[in-house]
Order: sequence, then C-alpha cells, then structure tokens
Amino acid sequence: MSSNKQANKLINEKSPYLLQHAYNPVDWYPWGPEAFSRAVSEDKPIFLSIGYSTCHWCHVMEKESFEDKEIASILNKHFIAIKVDREERPDIDSIYMTVCQTLTGHGGWPLTVFLTPDKKPFFAGTYFPKEDRMGMTGLKSLLNKIAELWKNRRDELISSSDRITNLFNKSHDIQEEDITEDLIHDAFTEFKYSFDSIYGGFGSAPKFPTPHNLYFLLRYWHVTGEEYALEMVEKTLDSMYRGGIFDHIGFGFSRYSTDSRWLVPHFEKMLYDNALLAIAYIETYQATGKKAFADTAHKIFTYVLRDMTSPEGAFYSAEDADSEGVEGKFYLWTPSEVKDILGEENGSRFCRYYDITERGNFEGKNILNLISMDIPNEDMNFIEECRNKLFRHREKRIHPHKDDKILTAWNGLMIAALSIGGRVLGEEKYTAAAEKALQFILQKLVRTSDGRLLARYRDGEAAFPAYLDDYAFLVWALIELYSTTFKPEYLEKALQFNDHMIELFLDNDHGGLYLYGNDSEQLIARPKEVYDGAMPSGNSVATMNFLRLSKLTGQSKLEELADRQFKAFSSSLTTNPMGHAFLLCAFLFVHSSSKEVVISGADSHDEEILSMISVLRNKFNPFTTVLLSTNDLRDITKIAPFAKEYEKADNRAAAYLCENFSCQAPVYDSESLSKMLYQHHMN
Repeated sequence: MSSNKQANKLINEKSPYLLQHAYNPVDWYPWGPEAFSRAVSEDKPIFLSIGYSTCHWCHVMEKESFEDKEIASILNKHFIAIKVDREERPDIDSIYMTVCQTLTGHGGWPLTVFLTPDKKPFFAGTYFPKEDRMGMTGLKSLLNKIAELWKNRRDELISSSDRITNLFNKSHDIQEEDITEDLIHDAFTEFKYSFDSIYGGFGSAPKFPTPHNLYFLLRYWHVTGEEYALEMVEKTLDSMYRGGIFDHIGFGFSRYSTDSRWLVPHFEKMLYDNALLAIAYIETYQATGKKAFADTAHKIFTYVLRDMTSPEGAFYSAEDADSEGVEGKFYLWTPSEVKDILGEENGSRFCRYYDITERGNFEGKNILNLISMDIPNEDMNFIEECRNKLFRHREKRIHPHKDDKILTAWNGLMIAALSIGGRVLGEEKYTAAAEKALQFILQKLVRTSDGRLLARYRDGEAAFPAYLDDYAFLVWALIELYSTTFKPEYLEKALQFNDHMIELFLDNDHGGLYLYGNDSEQLIARPKEVYDGAMPSGNSVATMNFLRLSKLTGQSKLEELADRQFKAFSSSLTTNPMGHAFLLCAFLFVHSSSKEVVISGADSHDEEILSMISVLRNKFNPFTTVLLSTNDLRDITKIAPFAKEYEKADNRAAAYLCENFSCQAPVYDSESLSKMLYQHHMN
C-alpha cells in the first residue's frame, strides 16, 4: 500500500483481510466497543462489511467503492463503518449471513449489512456496484437512501430491526422429531436424483466439491451394498480431478467450479477444501483399491506441504484467485508459452493432452484439463517431466496473495487428513507433518492460564476464543492421530478438548452445541449451526466424535450426548437430509454394525501386531474403532479402563473383536483377524 495514504484504524489488526483495507479513505473500525460507542455518541447507523482476504468480489467492491473518495465521504459522514474478517469471526458472520439469506433469499461475500448502534440489522445484501447499473442498486444511492431514512423515518428502521432480530432468535427454537432409518434411504434418493451422471457432482453450475456428500455415499454403499452410491463417488472424484478445478501443474483444488464440467474454477484455493477432498480420495482408494485415487491424495498433500505450510509446521488458510489484479492469471497458459518451455514437438504433444489451444477455453487463454482425454501409462513419465518444467517456469510468475493466518479449525481438518494419509498410504512424512502442526496448535493456540483454545494465530499473536468448529475439528484430528500412531496422549487430549467443548458450547436445556462459547462476546443471537455446507458443521463433527470416543474409551455418556444431538436437530435433518451429509454419516455409525477391535500384546512393534494393524487399514472400515493395548503403551488403560480386561496371554499378540454388544474369542494372527472382520460384511 502506498505510504502517502492515511491509515485508518484497521492498521493495527493482524487479519490480512482487514490490513488490505487499512489505507482505504473509508474511516474503517474493527468490530469492537470503540466503534459501537461512537455510533451511540454520534447517533449514526452502522455499515458492516464482512469478507475474507482471498475473496474475488470483495476485491472488486473494494476497488470500485471503498477506495473511492466519493463513497468514503458518504460513509464517513453518515455511518460508522466496520470491517470484519469472516474467518476470524465466524460468529458475527453466521448471524448476519443468516439475516441476509432470510431477507434476500441468498447470501455470499462480500456481505453488506446495516445495523442500529445496538447491533440489530435492518437491511442486508452482498455485493453492490458503486453506481446503479442493469437493475442493480448502486452503493452510492443505497447509502444516501439509508442516511435519509435514518434522519427522517428512523422509527421504521428500528422497528424493522427489532422484527428481524426476534424472527432470527425464534428460528433457533428446536423441535424434536423421531428419526427413523428411512431417512438414510431418503437422503440417498435425493443424491441420486440430483446427480450429474455426465460430469459427476450434484446439481448444476456452480458446483462445489462438498466432500462430505461423498463420505455419506461411501458409507451408504458400505452398509447397503448399493453399487450406484459408489459409482457416484468415483465419477465425481474422477471428473473433479480431470477438470480445471484441479491445478494440473502445481496440484491442489480450487474452491468451486463456475460451470457444470468442473472446467472453470473460481481460482482461490482453500485449506479446508484440500483437507476434506484428500480424505474423500483416500477413502475411495480404500473402498475400490484404485491407485488413481491415492495418487490424487498424494498430489493434494504435495501442494499443501510445499505451498501452505508455515516454517513452524502449521498450515496457512488460503491462496487468492487473483494475481496482478486479474482472476486466474497465475494459472493460465497459451500454446506458444508451453512450446517455448518444452520445445515445439513436446509442447504440441503436451497441449493436445491438456486442451491448450490457440482459441483458449477461458478469456482467450487456457485452463489445463483432462476432461476429454486419458493419458496412456507409457506417457506418464513424459507428462511428469513436462509438468516439472512448466511448474518451475510458473514459479517465476507473480504469485496470488496467500492468506497466511493460521486457523485452528482448518488446521484440525488438515491434521486429520494427513493422519489418515499417513495411516492408509503408509507415508511417515504425512504423520510427521500432522504431529508437527498439532504441536504448533498446542503450544501457540492454547491459553496457558486456563487451557482455553484460541481460534487464530498470525504474526506472533493468538487471538479470539475458539469456536465450536475449532474444538470439534481439533478433536477429530486427535482421534485420527491416535488411530494412526496409537500414542495414548492423543486420545487423552481428544477427551480433554471434548470435555472443554461440552462445558463451553452445550445447550443443556434443548441439546445441540452453540457456535460460540459461554465465555465469548455475547452477540444479538447465539446460533447453533448444523447445516453441512462447504465444510461439515461443528455439530455434525462433534456428534461423530462423541460416537468414536465412546467406543474407544467406553464412556457411554458420550453415546447419550450423540443421541441427544440427533434429537436436537431432528427437524432440520428430516426436512433436508441432503444438507446434513456428515451428520448422516454419524447416524449411519449408530445404525450399522460398528465394530470395536482391541489388539493386545507385549510390544506395539511386534511383527504380528503390525500385521494385524495392516489388515485393519487396507480396507474401508468406517465404523470400526481400534485400540492398541501393549506393555509399552500401558497408559491407554487409564484412558480406556476396559482395555485392562484383555489378557496379554504369554504376551502373545491377540486381537479381540466386539460387534453388536458381544465379543468374540480372541485370534492370534492377522489371517484369522481378516476372516473374522470381513466374512460378515453387510451387503
């Protein structure tokens, strides 16, 4: 930013998004008491703008309006302007986004909301151009209109804000309904009818990856044997990998596709998408044995460990769609560029494979894709050599902005993904990366005075009491790390954070977990989110955690909590089963034949024990929990006291399988364990 411009109050913030606006002529405030007391003392309404640093339309609105002196002067004269980074304050974003969706029928970022000085909303929308155009209200006329209404018809705005706030709080009343297993089949039918059989995915453009939809379908296939459920998953994952939503040069997935073929992405890359997609590819590899799915997971991890990992081992949030002010510029190619780098003959051959033409497939240039092309095995080495050369060349381009803040929740997802990757793909480096990132969170994002988890770290500062997602996703990460390493301390930590989460977020009267803690800033509402959108909701993940921790530790109260979760959100679930795919995974966990395996013996490195563990990891076992109780991992009996009961006869390796509340006689070799596990596969 040019230093001859005057900085506003965002200059002292750590958020990359807020800092992007620190030299706007708008007199921006961060959310906080200073802004609200000024709104009261000057008797002005609040202009609230919410976005995030890698959001393309946020950049557009900044350029058109917030850098514009005319707009700034109206805002500064008639309003108190507040900027919020939605990734730092998902609590504020959730409340006002719901208001926007209720009032307008849609939402998105940038989010634009007008509030009374006591934070009650009376008008909401998303992106506004500066001037009126093509039937869209411009920000200038909207600001002038609201300033005039505030001056002359304020009572109407205030009564409107009271009505909206009351309506919003009422919409969070919970009505319990009975849920039957039919719900699972209803959800499958909805997915089946919205499936795009040509290009995979669900619905039409724009298409989002939404990996938890695929988790549900994999589990549905596993329980029912319904082959079409697996076909939908394979088709979707294959099509997404072939499309331009996948970066074929540097790897990693973009946030969504603007078309139904997965060709033209919105080029920003988010940490959470790549974590959740890696899990989907790994699980599908387990389910099918097809190496291509494992290869894609490896590529995602290559991207994350190379480009999205801080020197201390934690993971950055996102990469922008834009570079040099142009969307996608970093990722696009022309045939002549490719041939300059690879030579005429190799360049032409590479262009044929990846749909790179003179005409182009995006604004005269080319997004690499394999939508209509298969690469034969004998050409794989050739392709990899070319890709490496193009990657090295692309590295010299001006890179998109990287949002380098570290979010506990999104790190939790990537730690979970890398743990699963280490376990299933047999890559020690993935497990090591997961452990290193976890150590960063435990050291930098846990308040030493009281053990309170925090939500965001950047530039030496940890801030914001963690939200439900932070706790739920971190507990998920710890469960996965335990399941990969069998280190008892990870299971112990998972229980500790789970207990904290219950204390801070549980609604003791009606069930369900609130979005923000009882020790956080209390806003105009305290929502509970259960919809599984771009990410699974904290409530859905917490429910699955309760079930898995209950099986691993024998704490039946956690199973009761999970049951209460289903009751609390039953109305929401039955109304829209397809919008709750991750919660339905938890429901399937309860209503399928879950298995608990305890392996005991003298030493966790015993060959027979390692062989037994391998049997459990080779196949897709989404409803199986595994506990390892050996002499060198004795602490496990403090966390899971029932493990004491499993005899270490002559210190031999033994596996105990319990299913449907009954346990079978132990087996002493991996072959017998394999037979016992897989002979009853429910089809």
